[in-house]
Parts: sequence; structure tokens; C-alpha cells
Amino acid sequence: MPPPTSPPYPTLLLLLLLTTISPSPTLQQQSDLDSDCTNRWIHIRHLPPRFNLDILTNCSNDHHPFSNNFCPYIPNHGLGPKTHNQSHSWFRTDTSLLELFFHRRMLEYPCLTSDPSSADAIYLPYYAALDSFKYLYGPYYNSSALHGLNLYNFLIHDSPEIWLNRHGHDHFLVLAGTAWDYSQPLGNDPPLWGSSFLELPEFFNVTTLTLESRAYPWQEQSIPYLTSFHPPNLALFDSWIKRVTRSKRSTLMLFAGGGGISSTPNVRRSIRLECENSEKLNNTSQSSIEYSNLCEFIDCSNGICEHDPIKIMKPMLRSSFCLQPPGETPTRRSTFDSILAGCIPVFFEELSAKKQYGWHLLEDRYDEFSVMILKEDVVFKGVSVGEVLKGIPRSEVRRKRERLVEMIPRIVYRKHGSSLGLRTKKDAFDIAIEGTLQRIKARVEGVGDQ
Repeated sequence: MPPPTSPPYPTLLLLLLLTTISPSPTLQQQSDLDSDCTNRWIHIRHLPPRFNLDILTNCSNDHHPFSNNFCPYIPNHGLGPKTHNQSHSWFRTDTSLLELFFHRRMLEYPCLTSDPSSADAIYLPYYAALDSFKYLYGPYYNSSALHGLNLYNFLIHDSPEIWLNRHGHDHFLVLAGTAWDYSQPLGNDPPLWGSSFLELPEFFNVTTLTLESRAYPWQEQSIPYLTSFHPPNLALFDSWIKRVTRSKRSTLMLFAGGGGISSTPNVRRSIRLECENSEKLNNTSQSSIEYSNLCEFIDCSNGICEHDPIKIMKPMLRSSFCLQPPGETPTRRSTFDSILAGCIPVFFEELSAKKQYGWHLLEDRYDEFSVMILKEDVVFKGVSVGEVLKGIPRSEVRRKRERLVEMIPRIVYRKHGSSLGLRTKKDAFDIAIEGTLQRIKARVEGVGDQ
């Protein structure tokens, strides 16, 4: 898709500002709101545009990885353009624009307060990942320890009492990336790739919502990647659920991804080799469930599937299991695409999901909706992924899929301005906010007890 010649930033800014204006509630409505919002009040910290909207004006600069242009994916407040003109729920969404979309959803959160002193949490609408591009790829590559310091300086000099009240323990922000990319040790010489945002002592008390956490996180918590499905109403959501439950699963397992082409042993290489030899796999044992195709591989190298949901969702709808091997980091957007499609995820290490998304995917229930096959067994012990999956009884596969479908609302980010009916279902944003409020409350109480 060609980049727009003149991105509509004034329109975007206007919409963001207009959304903050709402009519004053009646006394009865205010009373109900106060009751419903107990321990849920959030104040959106006013930040200068250089920390958020101005960053979007540089979307076509040379120091970021989106083929030098993420302008096409800014429309619809970060959801991207529709997949086609008649689409109401499907968008060409880029996960790195979660910060923009989260900001938009925060503006319609029902328990906002203009008084920071009465708030239970303070939201910082800082587009941290987008702001990091100049440190990761651009002119400030050797100054990555500076990432975030401008924000800190603003917080302690502009209305400093907001920050000093709890020294950041009640603050939170979104960082649309993996924590590993923002954990470069301070003072490394020469510097490693990445920024030091999560290593800055100034932000140790701030809760940071990331797409992937480190093994032993303190300040960050993982939340789901954006998929391309953002329904605006309950009817469209229910229509998709019906399609998922009625899909005929004619393929045993699917792997959509890249890598695995090197001669060095790794789990992606083992999976690709097994897929290439799927006919041989079909003849090695009696299948407990009949499939016309044992393995399908979709090459998504170089990000070619990222903005084309049709390329992966149709194959996932016809597959029973979706393989989720780790890549450069443990987690994958594909995990949430597969849940959305009712395709049972197969994990190869716990850091891929089980030790990440505890708010959205309960850690003690993974056996109910997924399969775990240790990558070491696949790579070094010759365990066949296909044989393991073929050995799962049909009744268990059905139960796993039923449980998976029940979880779809928890990983979907519904469209901003969605219908009241759809808002009765807690989505990924709602659960992230609930978890954040509970985490901040525990931290604040813990600090108070010291």
C-alpha cells in the first residue's frame, strides 16, 4: 500500500481532543458513576505532543524498520486501514502502534478524573516504542541510555507533585515491543543493540505494559499483541465466533512464520523439515483423527504476513493445531491470531505465553486450551510434533477448542467507539486496565507499609 502523501495529523489530533469532551452527567448519573468507579479512577497525565502525537509526524523518516514508512498504518487511531472497503471488523493492523490505539481507548475509559490527587492510577500517554526508533536505528544509536530521560525531566518539573506523591508507583504506560529490546545495560561500551528505557532507575516504579516481558520482570507486564480483528458491535463479534466454531479443520497442524532455513539445529528448522516430509509422516502410524493434510507451512519471512490477515487467517481456520515456535524472542503475534481462529496453539517453551500473559490467559489453565512440546525434545530427541498431535484423542481436541473459543474475547481489542452490547464483554484492553489497577494498588499499599 503506498504511503499517504499528506498524513491527516490535524484530523487525528482533533479527534483525540474532541473525544475528551463529554457532557456533564446528571447528579444521579454522577452518583452511579462514583459507585462503579471506586478504586478505578484514572488520570491521564497531560504530556506535550513531542511525547506522542508529534512522533507520528515522523512516520516516513529513515530511522525506523517499517520499510522506512509506518504512515499507512496510522489510520483508525492505530488500527490501520480496513482490509477492504466493505470491512467493518478487519484492519491491516501493525502491532507497534498499540500505544496510539491504547491512548484512544483510554480516552473513552468511563472512570477518568481530571484530579490527579484523587486518582487510583496515572496513565502516561507516551509512545515509548515509537520514540525509541531514533535510538534503535537512527542518529541517537550510541545514546540509547537517554531514551525516556526527557519524559522523566518533564514529569519532575511540570506539576512535580503528581509524580512525587507516590514517586511513580501509581503511574503506568504502554511500550509496544518486547522488553528485551529496551533492557540494554546502562554504560555498556560499546553499547549493545536496544535502548535502556527499562534499565533507567528513574522508571523502576512505573508499571509498563509490554508485548513481552523478561523472565524475571519487575516493572513490566505482558499484554496481548494486537490482531487484525477489531469488531465495533456484538453482532459482528458473534458472527466471527460462529464462523470459527463451524470451520472444518482438514489440516492437522499449521506453521506460519519465517526462519528455520539455517543448518544449525533449532525448533523452527525441525518443524519445517517435518512439514516437508508430511507425506512420510502420514504413513508412519495410524492417525487417531483423519486429516486430508498433515502439515501446512506459510512462509511469512520478512514480515510479508504482518499486514495481510487473509493470508494467515484462512489457513488457521482450516487447521486444528497452530505451531508457535519461538523466534528471535519467545513470544509471537501468531499466538493470538491462532486463538482468534480457534486453532489450538502448540508451544515449545513456557516463556512463549504461559509465563507472560497471566492477566489474559490464566497460567494454571494452559492445558485446557493448548499443547506443550519441549523444543529440546523436538530438536535433540527426535520427537515428532505431528505424531504427538495425532495421538491426542478427538474428544480432547474438541474440549480444547471449546475452551479456546471461550477465551477469544479476552485477547481481542475491540474497536474504539464500539456498541454498548459489545462492551459487556471484557476485551484485552479492559483486562489490562483491571490488572494494572490491581498491581498499582498492591504496590502503593506495599510502599505505605514500609
